[in-house]
Amino acid sequence: MPLYEHVMIARQDLSSTQAESLIEHFGTVLADNGGKLVENEYWGVKTMAYKINKNRKGHYAFLRTDAPAPAVQEMERLMRLHDDVMRVLTIKVDAHQEGPSVQMQKRDEREGRRERR
Repeated sequence: MPLYEHVMIARQDLSSTQAESLIEHFGTVLADNGGKLVENEYWGVKTMAYKINKNRKGHYAFLRTDAPAPAVQEMERLMRLHDDVMRVLTIKVDAHQEGPSVQMQKRDEREGRRERR
């Protein structure tokens, strides 16, 4: 099955447990349609570059999935209809990277960055 990566932004007035339950909910939507949620990361509340629906901050979540295209389309459709989800980005990838995403790595562990002057 194809591999996908999703980044989801939920409203800032949710609690962290509600945001994590949203991740679980969309994981079950995938499972019901023949896919599976390989890994998820809750990135926490982050400040956005611009306002979305009058919100300056949002709960960010990262999902790695292994699902057929119809399952991903159904999950995206439900995310767009959900009142708490502000934005979703889905990318099809060839392979999932091992370990945590760049957002979850510590600054000193990140490779390929030059020193600040």
